[in-house]
Amino acid sequence: MLLADPKFIKVNTTAGTGVDIDWKDGHVSHFSFQWLRDACPCATCDEERKKTDRRPGEPVPQAASILPLYKEKLRPKEVQSVGKYAICFHWNDGHETGIYSWDYLRANCQCDECKKLAVKEKLN
Repeated sequence: MLLADPKFIKVNTTAGTGVDIDWKDGHVSHFSFQWLRDACPCATCDEERKKTDRRPGEPVPQAASILPLYKEKLRPKEVQSVGKYAICFHWNDGHETGIYSWDYLRANCQCDECKKLAVKEKLN
């Protein structure tokens, strides 16, 4: 089990760029709000990802349409800490049940180094 421990967390709601985490071991992670919403760890979202064979953070496949509707940019309306182990977002699409533990975020880090390591592990 990974025991991830953030040193510094910055939620960039005003800029809309996502969440930056500096971990105590010196690693740095960035998560866009869209990635975070698509990686929601709640039971409902996890089950939906399994049905469509998507990994955390992979977007929901959109049906092709002739005239796409305007969709507001995804952003959190509210962000809360959950004890000392997680963060929770209340999204502008109404979703708010996902609790993103530090272990979950660290295990799904989106930096190039971690992505390469995940591909390597998948091949072994």
